[in-house]
Amino acid sequence: MIIGICGGTGSGKTTIARAIVETVGAGNVVLVEQDSYYRNLADMPLDERHQANFDHPDSLDSEMLVNHLLRLKQGRTVEMPLYDFKTHTRSDKIELIEPKPVVLVEGILIFSEPRVLSLLDVKVYVDTPDDVRLIRRLKRDFAERGRSYERTMEQYERTIRPMHFEFVEPSKRHADIIIPEGGTTGVSVEFLCGLVREKLSEQVSN
Repeated sequence: MIIGICGGTGSGKTTIARAIVETVGAGNVVLVEQDSYYRNLADMPLDERHQANFDHPDSLDSEMLVNHLLRLKQGRTVEMPLYDFKTHTRSDKIELIEPKPVVLVEGILIFSEPRVLSLLDVKVYVDTPDDVRLIRRLKRDFAERGRSYERTMEQYERTIRPMHFEFVEPSKRHADIIIPEGGTTGVSVEFLCGLVREKLSEQVSN
């Protein structure tokens, strides 16, 4: 079973996905993050890389992501790329992802790519208010990516916000489950964990 977890930047989708892995057990669930599949911009000058639109579907190597999801579905190992968000380049290192009974794939644009969407058995959208998402994004960019307030706000106004309303928000219509307020109550995580456990029980009985 492949479960897709979508939502805007800072919505809490990665936190929810990792909580499911931790609760259900890494032996049963594997997490694939769409962020790992950004195109390599190593051939561009650094200034141009900073100006790239990372919130548009074209910024992602969706073909590789689809190929990897298909391989995992077939029970085959994949070599997931690792992305450096400080330099906007793909690392020489890779992460080996072993197939598991349940695959979680999360990202802001997974419902906007028809080929990815068609592979998802369950589609979850994390619906979080814009102001909460912006605050979370600012904190993450400061702490993890070494970016200034001015640079993050410039990117937010130039690409993040308009692309959210063009691609991410409309894709919510594809969701089977909508989690409100960023899933902060824990009830949403437990519900999804129950869904995963039910699927695992079905596989054992079969």
